[in-house]
Amino acid sequence: MILVGNQRGGAKELALHLLKQENEHVEVHELRGFASDDLTEALNETYAISRGTRAKQFLFSLSLNPPQNERVPVETFEAAIAAVEARLGLQDQPLAIVFHEKEGRRHAHAVWSRIDTEEMKAINLPFYKTRLREVSKELYLENGWQMPSGFIDSAARDPRNFTLDEWQQAKCAGWNARDLKGLMQECWATSDSKAAFEHALKERGMTLAKGDRRGHVAITHDGEVLSVARYVDKKAKEVRAKLGEPDKLPNVDEAKEQIARDMGSAAMRHIGEARDKHRREMAPLDAQRQDITRRHTDERQRLDARQQARWIEETKARSERYKRGVRGLWDRVTGQHARTERNNEQEAFAALKRDREQRQTIIDAQLQERQRLQAEIQEARKRQARLLTELRTERERYRQLAPERERIPPVRETFARAAQKPEPVKAPPARDQFERVAKLREQPAPQVERQPLPQPVPQPQQQSPVPPPPQPEPQKLPQQNMSSRLDQLRNATPSPQRSGPERDRD
Repeated sequence: MILVGNQRGGAKELALHLLKQENEHVEVHELRGFASDDLTEALNETYAISRGTRAKQFLFSLSLNPPQNERVPVETFEAAIAAVEARLGLQDQPLAIVFHEKEGRRHAHAVWSRIDTEEMKAINLPFYKTRLREVSKELYLENGWQMPSGFIDSAARDPRNFTLDEWQQAKCAGWNARDLKGLMQECWATSDSKAAFEHALKERGMTLAKGDRRGHVAITHDGEVLSVARYVDKKAKEVRAKLGEPDKLPNVDEAKEQIARDMGSAAMRHIGEARDKHRREMAPLDAQRQDITRRHTDERQRLDARQQARWIEETKARSERYKRGVRGLWDRVTGQHARTERNNEQEAFAALKRDREQRQTIIDAQLQERQRLQAEIQEARKRQARLLTELRTERERYRQLAPERERIPPVRETFARAAQKPEPVKAPPARDQFERVAKLREQPAPQVERQPLPQPVPQPQQQSPVPPPPQPEPQKLPQQNMSSRLDQLRNATPSPQRSGPERDRD
């Protein structure tokens, strides 16, 4: 039985997790040491008590996972919980036990309060992981279950073990994490050089590239980047010794662009059809699963109602054995009352044991029925996985034919390319024009040297008997006072004699 425990807070979140309905059956088996009979309120009691201390992780949560195909009664779970209690020093602490059933597998959760109410402090749990491992190994030996290789020898663990981050990344990418790591290690083991390793990855739809930190990475067809050293369980130095420096490999962006170009629409359509087919196959199995869950729940409720009614009748019958009045007093004097009480306790214990065995029998029968259906579901999932693997291999072969198709394009693509209209040349936006004008306005204006205009020379009239002197060519004269210039012109040219009428006209 695998035992996984941790210290934690969050009483309300833990209660909601233990009671969530994604499990097919949820049963609150025991609440010990709490004032409330409700799981959420019971864990909130522990939180309220912890406010009087500095403890943030006031709970200890434990999950008990037995082997898949083993019949494990309730007493075995209770014995395992008691052993953990004794090993960690949690005796007499408030305890909640919840059973879950999902996909034909039954497991249990146990939650203790770590707060010691007498000293108002949290109970220390040193090396609890090592102690849980010891208890788990003892449970395998006591019950005769097949022990995992990790318990026998730490070095003999499954090499495909993965961390939580790797599992989440592989799950988002649509791969099974264990299969993904196994494929990567298979490629590493069957290749003796960089070219062989790269070819093995390509056959499985992955591309070898250079990571952002100068390491080797493998990129899946969905664009997920996987560290080669992490997934093959080797050091970066060993990876570089076998594959060389990654400088000549394409970087992540280039590899993603190449993968995007190589993706064929036909292969993607086939994969979509395969997934639709799998959903159609899973629909009746899922409906059958829901029907079994509903039927099993009704059977357990009817059994609980019958056992409750029978317990009430038997309790009433046992209480009627006690005599009242003087006879009852005589029975107490003679010891008959004590003997009747012992017999009633023995019968009550036997009735309780009978009810538990009856409930365990119906649970075992229901689990067997659910496991048969789960086997069909697993077979459908394996068929889907095999089909997707074949489609990915086919898509990789299609990618290898892509260069020839680019050299000789199909006729349909040629006509489609010819029918495309050229894109019109777009004028620059008005904002760019405004910015250009503003820049021109900010530039200083060029300095131009201004020259004075030449002054016109007055022409004498035609009636003047004196011929006018020849006019010289206009020259550039320096700028000076206008009045002094006019005086010079008057002195240089004599004014003609005019008659009286002309003088009067002037």
